[in-house]
Amino acid sequence: MMQDRLEGFLMEYKPHDYQQFAINYILEHPIAAVILGMGLGKTSITLTAIEQLIYDSFEVSKVLVVAPLRVARNTWSDEIHKWNHLKHLRYSIVLGSAAERKKALEADADIYIINRENLQWLIEQSGVNFFWDMVVLDELSSFKNWNCKRFKAFMKVRPNVKRVIGLTGTPSSNGLMDLFAEFKCLDMGERLGRFISQYRVNYFVPDRMNGPIVYSYKVRNGAEEQIYEKISDITISMKALDHLQMPEFISNEYPVYMNDEEAKLYADMEEDLFIPLKKGEITAANAAALSGKLLQMANGAVYSDDGDEIVIHDQKLDALEDMIEAANGRPVMVAYWFKHDLSRIMRRLTEKKIPFEKLDSEESIRKWNRGELQVALIHPASAGHGLNLQSGGNMLIWFGLTWSLELYQQTVARLWRQGQTSETVVVQHIITAGTIDEDVMKALASKDMTQNRLIAAVKARVTHGR
Repeated sequence: MMQDRLEGFLMEYKPHDYQQFAINYILEHPIAAVILGMGLGKTSITLTAIEQLIYDSFEVSKVLVVAPLRVARNTWSDEIHKWNHLKHLRYSIVLGSAAERKKALEADADIYIINRENLQWLIEQSGVNFFWDMVVLDELSSFKNWNCKRFKAFMKVRPNVKRVIGLTGTPSSNGLMDLFAEFKCLDMGERLGRFISQYRVNYFVPDRMNGPIVYSYKVRNGAEEQIYEKISDITISMKALDHLQMPEFISNEYPVYMNDEEAKLYADMEEDLFIPLKKGEITAANAAALSGKLLQMANGAVYSDDGDEIVIHDQKLDALEDMIEAANGRPVMVAYWFKHDLSRIMRRLTEKKIPFEKLDSEESIRKWNRGELQVALIHPASAGHGLNLQSGGNMLIWFGLTWSLELYQQTVARLWRQGQTSETVVVQHIITAGTIDEDVMKALASKDMTQNRLIAAVKARVTHGR
């Protein structure tokens, strides 16, 4: 559907030095990985480059933007409406039913914006010829899996595309193995190889194994620098801290302790992968399932084999209540992971007559940003790209942790970003001592180190006044 333009005041775009540097980089590099920290304005940077490629140099005629759903629905069109120099860009948002998507594809536009879940449909089922000569993958990390359908579908049309730009703030959230598929989307395998097996042999060695079966790989000595060198000619990276006045970031761990009986249940599950309880048995079939069960138990409840919620302890709920009380009425955002986390938190807050709301609608988001919510409950998977929540508060409490560095960073970045009016952002992690919570915190830190090394290796050196 074509969007009607909003009448009103349009802002004059005056890019910072780093923004102009990034715009020029996109103009000069038909293939580019643009790694921009949260809040640096990657959408306006990319749209400015697109406008020049279409209307100044005439190098591009039609652009396809592939983005997360919320970003596809709102963010790109909002930026077009915001800036005066973009006012003549025509766009079509390819969302909705199949009939609505086809109608949007028939519109005469410069930019077509589709959510990543519908990319395979567009290429393989829509019946529309792939007529775009430039593609923007907004969240390049969405293409890190070389076995996923969207990656395979995109590779079918990749040879027909002149320009491909990959945007992300988290290029290797789960380690350097992610980079293979992401960069193949860009250069068709020119730098890191055409096949994942070739990439593994060149840069990795087996780590965890069971006979001939390899469960994980680790980077060969010196290979990390080799990878960075391979991709450096098409990669630009910038971190928000280098270019913006960011609020101070304070990260704390708040330990809680299970009693002996609770700790024994946890230890039995960890050792035996099974515990029999009056309310039902709890079984883990393998290590991955055990990890999930232990995370649940660390949070205070676990699903039985029959799907019932079994409460193990209330240590985290007690800590959360104390933290909310200590906030003394100031807004608090609480990140939860499991459904029983949400239900137990809601029950406790209701009992204590603490007002709260789940952040799962446009209205709840508006309430938070207006400062009308004392407690906002959010799931990391719904707190992702393009969601601005920095106006509503500056305190985030992690009730339950996630192994995903990308989801973790994106959730934190909802508050710790440009536009945050507070001088500090405080992130509290409720950690159950002696449990898998401690391992997750270490893993997140370790992955962050790897990612930071990548970003530093290809970091753009932007001189003042460039």
